[in-house]
Amino acid sequence: MTSPTTPQVWVEHSVWPQDPGFMAARAGGVTSLLILPGSANLIGGRGVLLKNVAATTYQEMKFPNAPQVLKMACGENPKRVYGEQKKMPSTLMGNVAGYREAFTKANNYRAKLRAWEKKGDGAPPDRDIGTDTLLDVMDGKILVQWHCYRADQMATALDLAREFNFKIHAFHHAVEAYKIAPLLKATGTCAALWADWYGFKLESHDGIRENVAIVDAVGACAMMHSDDETGIQHLNQEAAKAMAAGRRAGLDISPERAMTWLTSNPARALGVADKVGTLEAGKQADVVLWSRDPFSIYAQADLVYIDGALVHDRRRPQPHSDFSLGSGQRREQP
Repeated sequence: MTSPTTPQVWVEHSVWPQDPGFMAARAGGVTSLLILPGSANLIGGRGVLLKNVAATTYQEMKFPNAPQVLKMACGENPKRVYGEQKKMPSTLMGNVAGYREAFTKANNYRAKLRAWEKKGDGAPPDRDIGTDTLLDVMDGKILVQWHCYRADQMATALDLAREFNFKIHAFHHAVEAYKIAPLLKATGTCAALWADWYGFKLESHDGIRENVAIVDAVGACAMMHSDDETGIQHLNQEAAKAMAAGRRAGLDISPERAMTWLTSNPARALGVADKVGTLEAGKQADVVLWSRDPFSIYAQADLVYIDGALVHDRRRPQPHSDFSLGSGQRREQP
């Protein structure tokens, strides 16, 4: 929260591989995780996609050959944080002005680089690692993941992306995605959604439980997400809640369709659909075997495989982490 735009930071440099939350997520059937910077910034920095394997360093966890991502945010968070400091952005107008200023500066930086390359001599422009990130976004090398709640603000973000010729791969939270579901389909933008978490601040008041199902029903890319250390352990049941809400609204949603909210659609949003997300020859063998129908409240992940290797077996005592002391995790008796 030191600057509204910090594209120069990379969240992987803050990943702690011994966090016991990774183990808890594996027990919930989570094989890959997108880790993002926070949402206090207009441009928060690069995120990282991890394989949920036990490791000592983050380098051992990075999803091989996955595209990098950039976290951006709109709405109340950035305007509140910096508004309290009496500086821009303190309004929604200031938010959009901040995005445009950052990408305009990046384009100016690109022009200087091209002029230097054409000239063929002299010192190159001073390197700006944050601007390097924004140039890669505009060149399609880095995928944008955008924190946004309201439909009107998501539409504004899509206008910005069109202005600067980049693609938003997913909106996160997006409690009003149901209002612009056809627009999300038209732009190929996914929505990472909660099943029923809304109403906790002004911009989240108009959420509905049918959000995931409506986005899916028009043919847009819907997926579940957690943003919560407990919810990440129960994403299968979050999907079940969203499926049930859709069915009550009269939408015909098969379990196989709802399963894409946890598998192929997240893989698509993260640019790794050619590697994971479906059971196909040639893809990485990230597989979860459930104790029963995975949408049952009683379902548990019996076996979890990552790249074909068994990383969780519910029948065997799980290793204990000293860092989970006080977190409510019970040590298995010998």
